Amino acid sequence: MIRSMTGFGDASEQVDGVHYAVEVRSLNNRYFKATVRLPEHIGGLESEVEALLRKRLARGSVAMTVRMHDATPDSAPRINSEVLQDYLSHLETLHGRLASEAPNIHIDLTSLLALPGVLDTGQDEQEMIDRARPVVAKLIQRACDKLMAMRSTEGQMLAEDMLKQRRAISALLEVIGQRAPEVIEEYHQRLRTRIDDLMARAQLQLEEKDLVREVAMFAEKADISEEVTRMAAHMEQFEQIIRDADGEPAGRTLDFLAQELLREANTIASKSNDARISKAIVEVKGSIDRIKEQVQNVE
Repeated sequence: MIRSMTGFGDASEQVDGVHYAVEVRSLNNRYFKATVRLPEHIGGLESEVEALLRKRLARGSVAMTVRMHDATPDSAPRINSEVLQDYLSHLETLHGRLASEAPNIHIDLTSLLALPGVLDTGQDEQEMIDRARPVVAKLIQRACDKLMAMRSTEGQMLAEDMLKQRRAISALLEVIGQRAPEVIEEYHQRLRTRIDDLMARAQLQLEEKDLVREVAMFAEKADISEEVTRMAAHMEQFEQIIRDADGEPAGRTLDFLAQELLREANTIASKSNDARISKAIVEVKGSIDRIKEQVQNVE
């Protein structure tokens, strides 16, 4: 069965005193687009994380966030006195220059702690990356499992709605197919009646072969049998793809078939010279538009 492109999944775990949490969200997109947010000290994993997401998700705008909280005693940051002193020296020099113009300026030491390099965890960055890599990879898989389950559930609802529209279109095509020969016969009868009336007034006679030729020309122009047959074939293929998708991405194929269905419907509408067929084809196009909307949500 097909899958939606909308979903959410999360996973968390505590390993060696470090709490890891992963969230994955996905929305509709014609292509795969990933936005990865990692803690600064494991930012080197970004390309690996995106590669993992690409293996699990074929289409959609995917946003993934990883959070880490280290509760071990060694994780407490230490103030780098040399860096802080360097900042203070620059600020005091600047303050001396501006004191006469703005005497109320003061230096907030707490704010200085947020400056780069002032707080030092004392841990090697590569070591932190190596330690986080297997944990983050495992949590990504678990979060993606949840996301895929949600996508599958929504995909089932999309499939049911599209199959409902497919049944409606098939029923309308049957009506159109049955009505098409009647249109030719009715044209034949109208044409004969009108010609007989005109000929009676003028006391003339019309060769039967001329009438047959005129009806044949109309029948050829109004022939929609090929379009009806192609639409029926497209609908069969459409249902087969939905039922046999097996979790494989099918959105682009379904979108192409929806475009082909609309093209055939437009051709029938342009050829049709019958009110009942025109009414039916309007309903067909309405169902196709509904399918096209739903297909945009399919992976």
